[in-house]
This record gives sequence, C-alpha cells and structure tokens, in this order.
Amino acid sequence: MSEHDGIRCEEVIGHLLHYLDGEIDAAKRAEIDRHLQECRGCCSRAEFEKALRDKIGKLGEEKAPASLKRRIKALMDAF
Repeated sequence: MSEHDGIRCEEVIGHLLHYLDGEIDAAKRAEIDRHLQECRGCCSRAEFEKALRDKIGKLGEEKAPASLKRRIKALMDAF
C-alpha cells in the first residue's frame, strides 16, 4: 500500500465503510475516488466490501419456504 494523490492507503481503508455508506463530505469522497482510480489494492478492497454488502443485503430478501414454516410451527406447537 502506498500514497496516491495526497491520501495514504491506510486512510482510505479507514474511511472505506463511511465512503461506501455515503457518510463523508464531498471533498474527502473526491480524494478517495481519485485514490481508488490509481490504487489497484484499495480499489480491489472497495469492490470486495461493496460486493459483500450487496450479498448480505440480499440475504434478508429471501423468504422461508412454506414447508419450513409448517415444520417450525409443528415443533413449537409440540411444546
């Protein structure tokens, strides 16, 4: 990891979650954007974090099958 355009990789990684959440000011976002365009390591890390967040977000969208719901209800009724 190194420094690109005035911001060090460690600082980019430290701000990465806030960056992905859109919780940083426009100047810092632009600085990180420039760094990510130049730094393959940080760009890969950002892409991984974004893909992970997307995957985790989609997990909550799946519905349990009706057969599973019936089995759980039957088990609960047995107690």
